[in-house]
Amino acid sequence: QVQLVESGGGLVQAGVSLRLSCAASGRTFSSYSMGWFRQVPGKDREFVAAITWNGGRTYYADSMKGRFTISRDNAKNTVTLQMNSVKPEDTAVYYCAAGSISSVTSDYGYWGQGTQVTVSS
Repeated sequence: QVQLVESGGGLVQAGVSLRLSCAASGRTFSSYSMGWFRQVPGKDREFVAAITWNGGRTYYADSMKGRFTISRDNAKNTVTLQMNSVKPEDTAVYYCAAGSISSVTSDYGYWGQGTQVTVSS
């Protein structure tokens, strides 16, 4: 089992960079693929990025390619999402999740509580 806690969200201006972190507890962290999703009120949770258990492969939603970077440090039980050139449409609650490498929420069995990112224009 793994518990996840996100941090790094906040209110920022468009165009800046923001780094989200997800700290995991539990000795099995390195056995899970990790994903980042985001959600705005009234909409389904949206896939952002995912990374395999050893960091060997990464996947991104098309709209985030080139701007966002997912990485992980299994020694520190952390996964990060580097967000560059943020846009107002990036405003959402961002969640990290542990599970099978996928862009589908149901393939992830563990979720954090989320961190709010608000981008002003």
